[in-house]
Amino acid sequence: MDAHPIVSREAWLAARQALLRQEKDFNRACDALSAQRRAMPWVRVDQAYRFETPQGTASLADLFTGRSQLLIYHFMFPEVWADGCKSCSFWADNFNGIEVHLAHRDVTLTLMSRSPLAKLTAFKQRMGWTLPWASSLGSEFNFDYQVSFTDEELAAGDVTYNYERRKFPVVEAPGISTFIRNEQGEVFHTYSCYARGLDMLNGAYHLLDLMPKGRDEDGLPYSMDWVRLRDRY
Repeated sequence: MDAHPIVSREAWLAARQALLRQEKDFNRACDALSAQRRAMPWVRVDQAYRFETPQGTASLADLFTGRSQLLIYHFMFPEVWADGCKSCSFWADNFNGIEVHLAHRDVTLTLMSRSPLAKLTAFKQRMGWTLPWASSLGSEFNFDYQVSFTDEELAAGDVTYNYERRKFPVVEAPGISTFIRNEQGEVFHTYSCYARGLDMLNGAYHLLDLMPKGRDEDGLPYSMDWVRLRDRY
């Protein structure tokens, strides 16, 4: 940081205005990309998935809770883990409290994991979240949406994640999937993304990107090595 250029206010303003032009170009490109995302074709969901929720056993259609749009965050929490994923918890910290705003735009947001509901509920209470959380334990949902992998796949080093065949180090991965339900009650899968595509959902990272040190992750064993569960810092 000591070698960073120091300039006059006038020179800073000129640099800032040049950057602003690039930021506006970037925002227009993001708007165009979002329009392409919304124009993606849909796939009808015919599988009869069943989930466990605090309200009882639910279908995928039930998770919409009367709205027409559903956003699921695939939260890494396999049955054998004592705690939920620290990185997914970082994302969930960013989501908590926004569900009421999304609901007023006809969107239901829910977390989804393969641990038993009781474990999810206890961890949710520990983290102080109000977000809905459903268990997909016993369902093929996580496997169909490519965020859970079998022991055989991991042993063979051949799983599908982020739309490519690859090796993967753990039994689960993060992602989001979005769905829409029409007036006839039919459900359609509209979008999923994984890996770095999830950065757009993390407001804390966007705030860090504004700061002089940025995310400050260079030199770490991996990018989110610094992240802890909120009660373990």
